[in-house]
Amino acid sequence: MPSRIAMISTYPPTQCGIATFARSMSNAMKNFGQHVDLIRISGNDPVKAAHPAAKNHFGADGLLENMDTLNGYDAVIIQHEFGIYGGPDGDEVLDILSNINVPVVSIVHTVVTAPTNGQRRVMQGLLDRSDASVALSHSAADAIRKNYVVDASRLKVIPHGSPDYGQFSRPIGFHLRPRILTWGLLSEGKGIEWGITALALLQDVDPLPDYYIVGQTHPKVVARDGFAYREKLEKLAIDLNVRERVHFIDAYLDTEALNRVINSADFYLIPYDNDVQVTSGVLVEAIAAGGPVIATRFPHAIELLGDGTGALVDQKDPDSIASAIRLMTKNAAARARMRELTARKGPSFHWSQIGISMNSLSHSLTRKQSQFAVLGGLRAPELLREPA
Repeated sequence: MPSRIAMISTYPPTQCGIATFARSMSNAMKNFGQHVDLIRISGNDPVKAAHPAAKNHFGADGLLENMDTLNGYDAVIIQHEFGIYGGPDGDEVLDILSNINVPVVSIVHTVVTAPTNGQRRVMQGLLDRSDASVALSHSAADAIRKNYVVDASRLKVIPHGSPDYGQFSRPIGFHLRPRILTWGLLSEGKGIEWGITALALLQDVDPLPDYYIVGQTHPKVVARDGFAYREKLEKLAIDLNVRERVHFIDAYLDTEALNRVINSADFYLIPYDNDVQVTSGVLVEAIAAGGPVIATRFPHAIELLGDGTGALVDQKDPDSIASAIRLMTKNAAARARMRELTARKGPSFHWSQIGISMNSLSHSLTRKQSQFAVLGGLRAPELLREPA
């Protein structure tokens, strides 16, 4: 009989990367026979349409009231991002962890490398109270080891997953007018302005590529700043006389629609300003889609593209981006080489592979739990750890 797993996370219809990730991961695990129930953290987001969540909670209080139910599972997976949980720096997650008596796997989505005292307390508590912590890249695992205290045997690397784009037909050659694509929730720091500025530096490229910017403004940004960033980008495109070639798709696309958009592009641009970002789901999806990929030099991009799989460019440097776009449009051999390398790497990121890895990890913990006595009604974490 398969074990029963509870996954605590945001979940659609909440519009955020963690919610989409949780849906994809849980579905991948279920496809291999694993029982997974979603315990949805809604925050202030009202429950809208029906969805496959076993429970819905607006914060830690509701979860704490239902710990008997949660502890009835064989293991719990916690998706962690500081913005999901309430309290200072999301410290409500520590209250939840303190009351879970079955094995816990934490999925670490953000590793803060220069944390405040509060962030350090929460992240260290998460690592200490988890029987296994999953980093979504080797860069993320390195950052955790460097900045926090963690038992090496309990830190696992399972990559961020991606759809299998092999089911879609993507031509090898370019469109008559090449299409560049950047996607994801829009917010400051995504570096879109540098991509637009780079486009204006490509007057020697004929025809000038189309640049598609797909994604709505992040809901938290809208609440704080409205649509100021999007309006700034649109004005920049007008001022640089490239507005006809810059296309904004202001929508939160469902998986099928986004897959079609991704497969319609000739290459992908990830111009992030953040030089410490250790995990990027968009980067993984761009590789799984077959590239070629242009990305700024953040750690995850260096890890995945640094061997020539893609083109690395400098942060906030439109000249560097323009040079890479020029290479992509004019050098067919370079494009072919990058697509060959992405084709080799892409399958390892498919959600089917991630589902196998997550099921294997959760099964290893539940097997250990069954092998040892439960002391005083509580699990004994020291018995669940791998030997040093």
